Amino acid sequence: MTGRDTPSPNPPHLGRSEAKAARRSALLRSAAGLFAERGFAGVSMEDLGTAVGMSGPAVYRHFPSKQAVLAALLVGVSQDLLDGGTREVEQAPDSDRALRSLVTFHVAFALDDPDVIRIQDHDLDSLAPDDRRAVRTLQRRYVERWVDVLTTLHATIPPAELRVRALAGFGLINSTSHSTSRGRNEAGTPDREAVRSTLERMALAALLAE
Repeated sequence: MTGRDTPSPNPPHLGRSEAKAARRSALLRSAAGLFAERGFAGVSMEDLGTAVGMSGPAVYRHFPSKQAVLAALLVGVSQDLLDGGTREVEQAPDSDRALRSLVTFHVAFALDDPDVIRIQDHDLDSLAPDDRRAVRTLQRRYVERWVDVLTTLHATIPPAELRVRALAGFGLINSTSHSTSRGRNEAGTPDREAVRSTLERMALAALLAE
């Protein structure tokens, strides 16, 4: 969900409900890019509308407030991570494959949605209390998916230590969001495949270390 490739807010050949969903999706992608670049406080509803070719008041047809846009981004991505991580674990034939699949999944997220990671780092406290709790709850459940897998691989290591190890792995993987973004690499930055390979290798080494 980034604002780098903003589609038309009125895609052709779509019914009314599909067009509304497409406009909402376009707003979220643009909001991710704007919030990441300017910060939540530095973006207005008018800015969000302008980014997708609609007026500020028209944005309110999709979101009641700027805070609701932020909630849709952060609660939405937290739910997506939990659902995706759960799916990777359930489909894996064993714990080793489950961990490798989780790492691949999370690295892909970090490379695809660096803006959302930066927004969470800077603007999580701008969420309403209920939405902030929802994000935290979803994130804890996602971490526990990792801890459950790590527990089967490191039976002698206490779960609390494995939780720290999982969080450190996230920190390593997510750190790339502060130096790269989809479609906009600085001069000298390795291409996506090189970054992906490095992150996966380093994360697995840290998670599997005895």
